[in-house]
Amino acid sequence: MSYTYYTFGGKVPGPFVRVRVGDTVEVTFTNNAKNSMYHSVDFHSATGPGGGGAVTQAAPGETKVFSFKALAPGLFVYHCATPLAAQHITNGQYGLMLVEPEGGLPKVDREFYVMQGEMYTAAPYNTPGRQSLDMQKLLDERPEYFVFNGSTTALTEDYPLKAKVGETVRLFFGVGGPNVISTFHVIGEVFDTVYDQASLSSPLTGTQSAITGPGSASIVEMKLDYPGKYMLVDHALSRAARGLVGHLMVEGKEDASIFHTQTPVTNSGGH
Repeated sequence: MSYTYYTFGGKVPGPFVRVRVGDTVEVTFTNNAKNSMYHSVDFHSATGPGGGGAVTQAAPGETKVFSFKALAPGLFVYHCATPLAAQHITNGQYGLMLVEPEGGLPKVDREFYVMQGEMYTAAPYNTPGRQSLDMQKLLDERPEYFVFNGSTTALTEDYPLKAKVGETVRLFFGVGGPNVISTFHVIGEVFDTVYDQASLSSPLTGTQSAITGPGSASIVEMKLDYPGKYMLVDHALSRAARGLVGHLMVEGKEDASIFHTQTPVTNSGGH
């Protein structure tokens, strides 16, 4: 199926923005002249009217500029705040901004950017052809699709995450939503570190999931000890049948002291 998204910069999610605490961020927001409606941007990392959403309401062809100081470290969602905001968000206008602490985050081998979203199509799940938004399903919070990075295949056939045994990976995970909470989980792995709600002050250790609400974010880290295909899911697992699956492909040498089986591994996942 195909679907017409609204976007920031032509991608879902929008660009990953990375700054340091104390930086002054200048935002130049231009609404493409070919668009037919107003758009805006609200940064959860900003302190000020509407996080910028109140001063960036831009008509087609219009540019708005504002600046803010990144006062608090963490990982923050940004999204369109033009009414109906939920309509603009489900149509893809969301992304993440990382405000690093002084000195930066601890070094890891690889970093990945993953966001979960929902689609409220008029036709049932997996109907072929171009789909349109069903506003009543959106208001009733009844998604037809759940997606990582804007597509049911974005992190599987198209662009699986790739890493190697022995590496430590960090996932910047956010929920664009606009409505559904996520219990983010990697099948076959344990998160060594979880920055709950992306708070950098007191990370959790040794957790199975990162509970992340709509419009919120988490940071998870894990050392990869064994090769194979690891599945990214929301552990509300019915959503996997509606598209919400990603793959982390890990290459390297097997260690029988960590995992051992005489049954051939099919890479079909688990649970």
